[in-house]
Amino acid sequence: MDLFSRSWTALLTAVAETPDQDFERPSGCTGWLVRDLVCHLVIDAQDVLITLVTPAESQPTADAVTYWNLLDESPTGDDPLDALIPRLAAAYGEPRWLRFHLDDVGSAAGRAAELADPAARVSTQDKVLTVGDYLSAHVLEWTLHHLDLIAHLPTAAEPPADTLAAARAALEKIAGTPFPVSFSARDALLIGTGRRAPTDAERAALGDFPVRLPLVLG
Repeated sequence: MDLFSRSWTALLTAVAETPDQDFERPSGCTGWLVRDLVCHLVIDAQDVLITLVTPAESQPTADAVTYWNLLDESPTGDDPLDALIPRLAAAYGEPRWLRFHLDDVGSAAGRAAELADPAARVSTQDKVLTVGDYLSAHVLEWTLHHLDLIAHLPTAAEPPADTLAAARAALEKIAGTPFPVSFSARDALLIGTGRRAPTDAERAALGDFPVRLPLVLG
């Protein structure tokens, strides 16, 4: 629960501190500008609120690891929902309105997470899981999107070290194997999810990595 709050607060703060002109820069998500990613975060915050008030009576069918589906291909931006995001983001006009909406809905999502019972069961995406596992899964999502946000903003603040470490550990559980110890948490996340290609030295360190990369999370 604490890591969820730390990763989400850090991401909201990073958005709030992003200058207006940087909203037109590319993000780390294929086909999306920074403004598009911020619009996506508004929808993500709404999803958190919806899920936390969608109780389930049945036993969990997923946990923080199996919550994630591994896709065969990286997103191209052609998916109808992915393609809708840039149009929604453009409709906001000025970045301040995107910031305002994300702060409004995002703060509510953060408060709802703090008030939720970690042992309660909720339903989302045809899966049932505990609130604790649901929020834990989002530490990986928030950390990856924080890296997406600052992909082309060299002076922006990085995600907190403890949430980077937790996100790396989560991705290693999804992969079923650790990344080389020479990889920083940031590099393991970026290379592991295909957000950047490994250097020659990193490729050599991967050696006979037993899992096909990238791990495309959906």
